[in-house]
Formats: sequence, structure tokens, C-alpha cells
Amino acid sequence: MSIDFDLNDAVALITINRPERANALDAEHYAALSAVWTRVRDDDAVRAAVITGAGEKVFSAGADLKSWVGRKRKLSDHWLTQKDALLNRGLEIWKPVIAAINGACVGGGMTLMLATDLRVAVKGARLGLAEVKRGIIAANGGTQRIVKQLPYAIAMEMLLLGDEIDAETAQRWGLVNRVVERDALIPTAMEFAARISRNAPLAVQAAKELAVRSYELPLGDGLRLEQYVNLVLHGSEDTQRAKEAFAAKRQPAFEGN
Repeated sequence: MSIDFDLNDAVALITINRPERANALDAEHYAALSAVWTRVRDDDAVRAAVITGAGEKVFSAGADLKSWVGRKRKLSDHWLTQKDALLNRGLEIWKPVIAAINGACVGGGMTLMLATDLRVAVKGARLGLAEVKRGIIAANGGTQRIVKQLPYAIAMEMLLLGDEIDAETAQRWGLVNRVVERDALIPTAMEFAARISRNAPLAVQAAKELAVRSYELPLGDGLRLEQYVNLVLHGSEDTQRAKEAFAAKRQPAFEGN
């Protein structure tokens, strides 16, 4: 079992390392991935994260269906909503997450991507939600996030037909930020993360949370919440560091307090 985690200069690189199973996840791998996401959330040394898959064929195929078929689950588990929580299944992580899509991004891999903030895809990658072809739905946020991130008709085409789109089409619709050659995939994603990590951590996390919560808030409430958050941030030590650095014409060294 391998969910690889490397931390360098405040950027975490997470690799789903199971290429022999199309980087699909059984229960044990989901639990391991949950532990990694929890570390990203809780470790102050992490300011941004990049998630990718091992190999050159698949980002992730999501759930390892063979391992789940026939698996018995207690009905009471349905109400353990925070057990082994994932980025795309309810775990609140306000540090930015970048998806480096190294190959096919389908099923649960696609719902994982939809829960990230920035996306870089390799040329030739294909993205899709084919669950309806297998008698199920795109769970873990698939039916919820895609209609917020794509025009309604395009989102419904992906959900109801189960067809795939290529990386270039995904970029055209705004679903991914960059489409790059394979050798530029990780460097591009890591550059995004590095640039983010140099910004003020509290402000970055606040900006992400406010943007995500805006989906659920009336505009007036969101604007008011912005004011309160900005009031708090103006009292932070990092804001003072930014002022001093601006006056001295140098880059601020933020500490997240």
C-alpha cells in the first residue's frame, strides 16, 4: 500500500502510487489518503499541496471496484460522516490543493480533481464521470461540484452520458488551468504551489474559505463576512510584516500568525 507524501519548502507532494491498479483506491488506501489529507490540514509546515498519480497512464480511477463488490458495510457507518474523511468527501482543508493530472482522470479520480483548487493536465489526459454506465452515480461530490464548475448543459452531458472529454476541452471550459507536456507537469504544478506558499498563509486560507463558502451564502452575507475576516487579518503579525517589507522594498517573510 502506498500513498506517498513528500514535504519540501512548505509544499506537500502527494502521490497515489498504485499504477498496477490504475491508481484506484481500496478501503485501506482511502484510509491512508485520509490520513495524508488530515496532515495537510493540520500541519503548519504545509502551506500548499500537489496531488498526482504514479505512472503515465492514470491520475486515478477512483474506487477499486473489485475490492468493494460484495464488501459488507454496517448501516450505522452511513452516519460516521467524518470517518476517514477525504478532500472530496467533507474534509475542510483551506490550504490550496493543486491537481497534477498525469493521465486518465475518471470516476473517483475526477471527483477528487473537482475538489482541488488549481489543475494542471498533461496533453492526452482524458477526464470523465462514467458511473452511470455502471449503475451508480458520481459520488463524493461528483454530482454536486461539477454543476458549479461547468455550464449546466456541459455538466449534465458529462454526468448523464458518462462520456469523457480531453484535456484541451477541459481547459477550454475552465475545468483545468494549464495543459502541458509530460515533463512540465510536476514542475508547473509545483510552481503554482511554491508561489502560493510565499503568500501570507492566513490570507490564502481565508481567501479560499470565503470563495468556497460563497456558493452557499447570499451576496450580502458573503460581503459582510469578508469585512469581518479582513478586520481579523489586519491585526495579524503577517500584515505588519507585509507593511514593513513594502516600506523596505523587499519580499515579506510570512510566518502564518
